Amino acid sequence: MALRRSRSTPPGARILQANKAWHRVRTSMRRSAVDYFRGDGSEWFALGALLLMVPALTAATLVDPLWCAPETLALPVVAGGLVLRPASLLALYAASAIALIVEAAALGQPADGPGAVTPGTILVVAAVGLSGLLVAQFRSRVGVPWRRGGTMLFDLRERIRVQSKLPPLPAGWHREMSLRPAGGQSFSGDFVVAARTGPDGRTLEVVLTDVSGKGMDAGSRALLLSGAFGGLLGSLPPHEFLPAANGYLLRQDWDEGFATSVHLVLDLDTGDYELYSAGHVPAVQRDAGSGGWEEKTADGPLLGVYGGAAFAPVKGGLQPGDVLMLFTDGLVETPERELDEGIDRLTGEADRYVRGGFEGAAWHLIEAVAKDVNDDRALLLICRD
Repeated sequence: MALRRSRSTPPGARILQANKAWHRVRTSMRRSAVDYFRGDGSEWFALGALLLMVPALTAATLVDPLWCAPETLALPVVAGGLVLRPASLLALYAASAIALIVEAAALGQPADGPGAVTPGTILVVAAVGLSGLLVAQFRSRVGVPWRRGGTMLFDLRERIRVQSKLPPLPAGWHREMSLRPAGGQSFSGDFVVAARTGPDGRTLEVVLTDVSGKGMDAGSRALLLSGAFGGLLGSLPPHEFLPAANGYLLRQDWDEGFATSVHLVLDLDTGDYELYSAGHVPAVQRDAGSGGWEEKTADGPLLGVYGGAAFAPVKGGLQPGDVLMLFTDGLVETPERELDEGIDRLTGEADRYVRGGFEGAAWHLIEAVAKDVNDDRALLLICRD
């Protein structure tokens, strides 16, 4: 007679299954919380919590109006304007209005007594409610939940910074870049894209671009162009990059659709380079032998002005001890200072770092030359040790 296997689950297996089920529950709860704070969850929880605050504040006002004035009903109204949609706000505002009526009827105190619901109290709560409604309508029109608005801006800022990072260079080379937006903002119309191209990555290509406008006004266009230019860089021969960038900018058909740009193509083996310019301010190079600075100016029109533009490069070379600086006009040109004067001041400050090296010099040069300038400023240093 064959023995039948028991279908009962061993205790160890039951414990394992229970642990797996609990892990799934915790994971689901954690994902739900993350989705809520990212703005993907429902707003019913926020609405319920705010609606519960209204009777709680009303009860506190009736118990001790001296420490909990009727104006505290503005607190859930403010929070509702930040977290709720306009349709949900109406329920919160109705609850706040009913609470004011209850407080006015229950307290029944003279107008100058503690906790009195005066016309001023009603106007304050109504004004706060109107402000919250305007904020909620703006968020609804933009389509970005409040919990994701700041996160999205932070993400955009970090993406610009990541795209502006310079690739590592072989021994014997030093590179650094510093970017200072106008007015201390987080977004800038200046950006850098760079890549190691060619066989075995022996060529460094760097593009420094100054989009029309400054700060937040130019930040969105700078982000779009930095992504497009980063895709073009290394995908085309160097002499075709600026024509392709010019065509891309023309297709956008922006009202302020122009930009200046400088494209450096540097051979890391020999130090020879080509410099293409699209209406950009000249670069400057320090010759270690003579100790003097020389402007490197290439011919080319602004990007986004007309099609079929041609860009002729200027050629040069970096020997040991030489320094090449690329920068935007905000660093050297202001309404009170001409371009030549600004370049002379920049090179004079840069001479201070010749003896000790240019490590960390980019940030300090911007501080020394254009600390209080209300414009985007960018400086790129490439040195051959």
